[in-house]
Amino acid sequence: MKDRISRISNTVWNGCAIGFIAPALPGVLVWFLMQNVSALKEADLLLIGCVAINAFLMNYFFKLHKENIGRGILSVTFLWAFAFFFYKVF
Repeated sequence: MKDRISRISNTVWNGCAIGFIAPALPGVLVWFLMQNVSALKEADLLLIGCVAINAFLMNYFFKLHKENIGRGILSVTFLWAFAFFFYKVF
């Protein structure tokens, strides 16, 4: 697994793609659960947990000295946080 990750080229665009896809996949599942399970209707912390996945990924790529991927993930994390803020306010 580490060999596959080490082959990812160190570009900001790859980091943006990883930062967008990683929270989107569990986010779809969480959104589905929030809509269909009455006990989870107000469980917005689950959505924050999906965005927090990016923090772990960013830390991992910084430890591998792939700073540009980490920067891309950080950029997209701010976009996800803004989307969550927009969801909560409006």
